[in-house]
Amino acid sequence: MGSRAVPRGARRLTPVWHPSDNFGQRRLGARPDIVVIHYTAMASATAARDWLCNPASEVSAHYVIARTGQCWQLVREDMRAWHAGRGAWGSINDVNSHSIGIELANTGAEPFAEAQMRSLETLLPGILARWDIPAHRVIGHSDMAPGRKIDPGPMFDWPRLADKDLAVCPEPGHAPGDFHADLRRFGYVFSEAQHAPLLAAFRARFRPGVQGPIDDTDARLARALAERWPTV
Repeated sequence: MGSRAVPRGARRLTPVWHPSDNFGQRRLGARPDIVVIHYTAMASATAARDWLCNPASEVSAHYVIARTGQCWQLVREDMRAWHAGRGAWGSINDVNSHSIGIELANTGAEPFAEAQMRSLETLLPGILARWDIPAHRVIGHSDMAPGRKIDPGPMFDWPRLADKDLAVCPEPGHAPGDFHADLRRFGYVFSEAQHAPLLAAFRARFRPGVQGPIDDTDARLARALAERWPTV
């Protein structure tokens, strides 16, 4: 496992083990080097948990966190859960084999609960330490599948995670560059025809609520991501 350590004095979270049968071996000797954040799009955390454990669903995640902060672990971290689906990040096409998936109980139209965010902030440091995953490789489902997925959406508080070194948020201090080239360098994978869903995914994470054509702030933020945290 990685050399990073959970900070001394950090609160620890002990998830409740609730095993899912929906998992397999990580392919070609892969190990986790990405964390993918999702929302369940379901009203009930227990209903989402049970669906992720139902063989008929053919989906799963490593962890589910309820609005109350209750956390369940469904799949061992060294195993391949079925949470990401089609998509890519950088050079990685089989995201499931390279990632740990965390589902947050949320409909997509509500703020994320304080107790839930505290649990996530307690869970993440251990995952990043165990697998030596840097903060810039904590991404949203929409980042790895723009246009196909929209979670965790514009209500998710990425700056809060970044303040604790559990994600990244760029400052637009750089000169604007090539928006598409810079986002590819950061890790986004897309075709030229996907500009609109790419911009939507990027803004949902880095400029929530902003509408309209791409502007200099978008380009400055993309350049900051590419220069500080290049994936490729």
